[in-house]
Amino acid sequence: MVITARQEALVVSSWNEMKDDAPTFALNLYLKLFEIIPSAAKRFSFLRDSNVPLEKNAKLKAHAMGVFVMTCEAATQLRKTGRANMGANTSVQHLGAVHFKAGIGDVHFEILKFALLETIKEGLPYMWSGELKDAWSNSYDHLVAAIKAEM
Repeated sequence: MVITARQEALVVSSWNEMKDDAPTFALNLYLKLFEIIPSAAKRFSFLRDSNVPLEKNAKLKAHAMGVFVMTCEAATQLRKTGRANMGANTSVQHLGAVHFKAGIGDVHFEILKFALLETIKEGLPYMWSGELKDAWSNSYDHLVAAIKAEM
């Protein structure tokens, strides 16, 4: 898999559009995920016994924000480094271990990919195109490949 200069530019420009409202995009990503597969919420220890509505759950918001920002920033680094960089606070090895322990499989990654693409499509309708979808799909696939290699 190769990220082209055009795909990188599309990911970066769309990420720049989302950055200022990243908390909303992040929460929408997880709400979309739980809409598609409601049982996914049970995989998160901080949601299992919570009576707080998902939209108001501070722990979900924080987790969603971390995942969303990491995913977007890793995607913008692919062409430069040739690999998905996770940032200073997380390693690919850690993500692989966490996802393995949680029993996350291919279908879960595919559902999250769909939710991510739908979140971007709904949040940036004026930018959405097949080309942007392909750019984000390719970037996401790189990130997931790195995580799976450590599982």
